[in-house]
Amino acid sequence: MTEAPEQVNKKTSFPKLGWKKMFSHKWIVMNIPFFLFLSALAVGYIYNGHMADKLVRKISVTEKNIKELEYEYKSVKAEVIYRSKASELVKAVEPLGLKEATQPPVVLNPPSAE
Repeated sequence: MTEAPEQVNKKTSFPKLGWKKMFSHKWIVMNIPFFLFLSALAVGYIYNGHMADKLVRKISVTEKNIKELEYEYKSVKAEVIYRSKASELVKAVEPLGLKEATQPPVVLNPPSAE
């Protein structure tokens, strides 16, 4: 059942001068479209990598800007809340000659429709 070593070599190795036939001028010319296809795939792969890197950088810059705007929003909101307190409003309108009312407002009764 064992095969002779000469037969094993014939099955696994290329026949003599087979590789020269495989890489002949005619074979190369016939496979130019395939080589062009592989080249286009390589260019597309490289382009995709560059675009992904560019998008990651753009996302990073946008996230940084969003964080800065969040901090600015929070500080402005805190300032508005502070300035809208009653004591701060009194201080702000005092130079205009306005004073806080010491008497409660008077309720006017509408005339009765009789």
